Amino acid sequence: MRFGIFSVVDHYPKELGRTPGELYAELLEQAVAADELGFDSFWIAEHHVHEYGAIPRPPVWLAAAASLTRRIRLGSAVVVLPFDNPLRTAEDYAMVDVLSGGRLNLGVGSGYLKHEYAGFGLDIEEKRARFDEALNIVLEAWTGKRFSYAGAHHRVEDVQLNVVPRQKPRPPVWIATLRADGTPRIGSRGFPPMLIPYASAESVEQMAAGLAGWRKAFLAAGGSPDAATVPFGFHCHCAETTAQARAEAREPMDRYVRTRLYAVQRPFETLVEQDVVAFGDPDEITRVARLYERAGFTHFLAIPNFGGLPHSRVLRSMELLAKQVLPRFHPTGRA
Repeated sequence: MRFGIFSVVDHYPKELGRTPGELYAELLEQAVAADELGFDSFWIAEHHVHEYGAIPRPPVWLAAAASLTRRIRLGSAVVVLPFDNPLRTAEDYAMVDVLSGGRLNLGVGSGYLKHEYAGFGLDIEEKRARFDEALNIVLEAWTGKRFSYAGAHHRVEDVQLNVVPRQKPRPPVWIATLRADGTPRIGSRGFPPMLIPYASAESVEQMAAGLAGWRKAFLAAGGSPDAATVPFGFHCHCAETTAQARAEAREPMDRYVRTRLYAVQRPFETLVEQDVVAFGDPDEITRVARLYERAGFTHFLAIPNFGGLPHSRVLRSMELLAKQVLPRFHPTGRA
């Protein structure tokens, strides 16, 4: 199990009075801290035209993070491919890979939020077809070869990118899904999945069953065992005691759940009981992480910045994770 940091960049300007600029600055400080503390990766989400999330163009923020960090991998979780010209997507993220010295992780998805599709004037019923075409074009463009492509939604005529990723043959790519039972379809395409347990299932057992099907399909499609990685975004808050962690996390998590569009509303206690969040001391965080490790997950992407949790507490939680949880999985102290 490797450990990274993930933020959906949920934003509450009316409730908290924090500006986007202040939020971006806090995230950059958290990325620098994650780099110094030994986390493996730092990921951010893409969201549009609503306070649900405050970063509509992740490569802009990732480029800023690349200039401030040295070793940590920088990821999108996820690029919503139907919302942009795929050549622009290929260019933007190729630049991030170059600027970061080859540290890009690319998570991609089709999106699911109705208001975002409406904002871009797109039919949500076309999302899978648009996603498939866009991913094909991004991957072809990244080869650096001149190519053409004819699809129902995109056409490319004799194009060659002037900037390609530094990583060869390409940066690693994951496909996001909100359903654990949807992962075998991703595996059959030869890709690893990304999930958020809070939204994916009601038990670790359900997720383990889905991942078993994914792994079988992935290997049958020619996927390498070394590439059989399954990152998961996980709301996580660590404090000196479990009682303290849960007291500090309750109000922010309640705010997050209350404002999540189209999500199933579950009480704080239920989320804790179902082990789809991890709020506790280092022993409790370790216990939950081991559950997911046994279920087949490989990258614990802690979401310590949620629901407006104060920046100082986010940094303290990250520090405790790095110093008291990561060494139990990685004796070197680095994920």
